[in-house]
Amino acid sequence: MIDKIKTADEAVAIIPDGASIMVGGFMSCGTPEILIDALVRKNVKNLTIICNDAGVPGRGVGKLLTNGQIKTLIASHVGLNPEVAHRMNTDVEEDKLECILVPQGTLAERIRSGGAGLGGFLTPTGVGTIVAEGKQIINVEGKDYLLEMPLKADFAFIRGSVTDTFGNTTYNGTTQTFNPMMATAADYVIVGACEVVELGEIHPNNVVTSGIFVDAIVGGETPWQI
Repeated sequence: MIDKIKTADEAVAIIPDGASIMVGGFMSCGTPEILIDALVRKNVKNLTIICNDAGVPGRGVGKLLTNGQIKTLIASHVGLNPEVAHRMNTDVEEDKLECILVPQGTLAERIRSGGAGLGGFLTPTGVGTIVAEGKQIINVEGKDYLLEMPLKADFAFIRGSVTDTFGNTTYNGTTQTFNPMMATAADYVIVGACEVVELGEIHPNNVVTSGIFVDAIVGGETPWQI
């Protein structure tokens, strides 16, 4: 069996400037801070980050934003991090942030579609609003829908509560967030796990993310809010 266990710095070493990364979490709950911290140390630039939100100052993807590593942010909710507005409105071109807002349910389904190999999906969300700008509208039985395209990424950072050495992963409560679907929609998936156990110690009924999706495992993630 391939040894997937790595240090955080080893796991992110292959991530280049300009990479696209999905990051699990909801207001940083379910975000693997150990991987974010390693990426800050690596200091890669011009990243495209796909996540639910911009975290908060000093936590989650907010650390990447403060460090000037994000070029494009694709997210649903950014209001808890004032750094987003600051970087969107800066006159310094190299610091300017492109922020693409996507309705939360649409974001989740675009990621799920990417992981499932679908060509997109139809949704009424956003019809008649600025969300519809530049998108194809399809009428089905007299009702208009937007054609939303799937989302995929080069890498995904997910946070596991318990992960075995193959990568089978469980999540504690609401830390699950976007993690399971993101694990299916990226080319290379890294788990930041609170606890790493031997293969077979997690009952198959409790596995949420199968180890077949996981490429690297980093232990030592701090349990949420500790």
